[in-house]
Amino acid sequence: MTTILLVDDDPLQASLLLSLLQRRFGDVRRAADAAEALCLIEQPEFAGTLSLAISGHHTPGIGGPAFVNELRARMPRLPILVLGSNGESPTDYAQDRIFFLARPFANETMLHRTGQILQGQILRGNTDAVA
Repeated sequence: MTTILLVDDDPLQASLLLSLLQRRFGDVRRAADAAEALCLIEQPEFAGTLSLAISGHHTPGIGGPAFVNELRARMPRLPILVLGSNGESPTDYAQDRIFFLARPFANETMLHRTGQILQGQILRGNTDAVA
């Protein structure tokens, strides 16, 4: 079983993304902030099925690169998709298995990128280009 972790503090935006991701990929869990996400990945049952984390660039508490670095420290092989705002730079995420997608983006673009990451079609991120 494959699980996606969606970290988003905006209830409306999270609801939309959750719905889109669940229809395409099945099991998606939402965490409202970085602390909740980090607690979830400490649960062996959850971590064992986790295949991808999707997070905004700005999250309450630990934000952006610090949160991604903490996820990376706890789960080094976990791919992470960062949904950034227009004008933000992906250079903070120049590591293998970390991907950056700047808003605005079409829902289908985000779903396509998610599918590529889950299938291992792309291993190095930090670009907005969709192959």
